[in-house]
Order: sequence, then C-alpha cells, then structure tokens
Amino acid sequence: MKWNTCLKEFENFLKFERNLSQNTIQSYLSDLKKLMKYLEIKNNNNLPHEIKVDIIREFLYLESKKIKASTQGRLISSLNLFFDFLILEKILIENPVEKIDYPKIGFTIPTTLTTDEIDLIIANARLNKNNGLRNETIIEVLYSCGLRVSELINLKISDLYLNEQLLKVIGKGNKERFVPISQTAKKLIVQYIEFVRNSNKVKKGHEDTLFINNRGKKLTRIMIFTILNSIAKEIGIKKKVSPHVLRHSFATHLIENGADIISIQKMMGHENIVTTEKYLHVRNKHLKESVLKYHPRA
Repeated sequence: MKWNTCLKEFENFLKFERNLSQNTIQSYLSDLKKLMKYLEIKNNNNLPHEIKVDIIREFLYLESKKIKASTQGRLISSLNLFFDFLILEKILIENPVEKIDYPKIGFTIPTTLTTDEIDLIIANARLNKNNGLRNETIIEVLYSCGLRVSELINLKISDLYLNEQLLKVIGKGNKERFVPISQTAKKLIVQYIEFVRNSNKVKKGHEDTLFINNRGKKLTRIMIFTILNSIAKEIGIKKKVSPHVLRHSFATHLIENGADIISIQKMMGHENIVTTEKYLHVRNKHLKESVLKYHPRA
C-alpha cells in the first residue's frame, strides 16, 4: 500500500476507531509527513511495510537536533501507533519502532498565576466596553473550572446544569465529564446569557453555542489567547498568560488548598494520573517556601 493511501486509512482509523479530536489527528498526520519528507529527500522509495528500524533511527536522530525531548517523544508515539495500525491491517508483521527508546524528559513546574493576578486580569476584562461581561465570564470559567481552551469554545447552552452547578464538558477523544461551577462563575454565566448573548443576533448553526463573537459565531482559540494576552500586557503581568496557564493555576490552587489528586484528575479530564501528579511537585515547592518563610529555624 502506498504512503498516501496508508495515511488516509490511518486518518480514518484515528477518527472513527480511536475517536480522537481533529487537532490530535492532525498532530499524528503531521509527524508522519515528516517521515515521508525525510524519505523523499533521501530518495528512498520504500513503502510503509518496507521501513526498517535503521531508517527510523536515522530519521529520529536528525529530528532530535531540531526538536526538544518532549516533541521527540510525541514523534515516536505517532510512528509507533501508525505501524501498529499497519499490523492491525495485516500490512506489516513487525513494528520497526517498538525497539526504539523514548528520550528522557526533564520535569518542569508549570507556569501559574497567583489569585491576586487572576483577580486583576478578571477585573480588567470587565472594563472592555463592548465585550466586558463576556470576557470576564470566559476567564472566570477557564480558571474556576480548569477547562482546556477547546473545551471552552465548544461549550453549549444545553451543557449547562446551573441548578446542580455543573458543566458538561466534551474533552479529548470526545469523552464527557461533569465539572463543578463556582457560585461566581454561575452568576456571571447567567448575567452573560441574559444581558449579552440573548440580545445578540446568532448565526445559523451557533444557536446552542455559549460564547459567541460580535458576528454571532463561535469564538476561536486564537481569540481567547488574544483576549488574555492583551489584558496581561495592559496590566503589566510579565508571566506568560494563556488559557492553559489558567488551567495550571486551577489545579495548583486546589492542590495548595488540600484537594486530593484523584478529584483533580477527574475534573481536569486527565486519562492518566501521572499527568496530574506534576501538580504535587508544585505543592512540595509551596510547602518548602512556607517552611523557609515561617519556620523559626529556617
């Protein structure tokens, strides 16, 4: 089977069998296209089932000079899944990637904001003449619910269970979860719907979308980044401010105030507890700082 045919079949597999999001699928395909480009440059006409481990090793070695360890790990995962798919389809007998080790990835503590910084960002969002209430609600929901930006922009009015103070969120792989809403977020959502959204003309196909732009359509990921970056610049916050930083802050502040790791894993929609455990390092850092600051022997 030729590369382009395999690529299309693999895309269908990821979409219909694995039920992955479009962004994740595109990441896998992008990684495979890098391998295809490498083969083209090398004038290597091997078909997918003819690829051997030495070709993969050389390709990964060259890529390792251009990308960081975490990206190398993702690249290996993409190739590994692709060749596993070929085995599943009986196109291949042995996976050439399975004997390749993943790079060691150093741990970095996620960037977070203090509660004072978040309060300042929300207060500044409120000052926007045209979209103040909407932007304030967006930032409050991102922070108090710990949502990914893709989850926020795809929220539906029908996903709101305000009496129960819950949001239904569609996460990675179209997996549903319910996330608690704070009283503050609930109040803002009600005000936004009543005073802003209901008075806007909504485009066809977006009737159930919660957060819409001035043209009555769903907001984009870039728009959310733009809103946050412009506010951070105005108030002089030097840290990187993004939806994911708000998500990190959500988890960090829960950990610092005693929440258990399993509850945080469920609220954030992490499939693997290891992903959530990085916030325990933040707590350890917080405890160390507290001892050094307040203990009489520090």
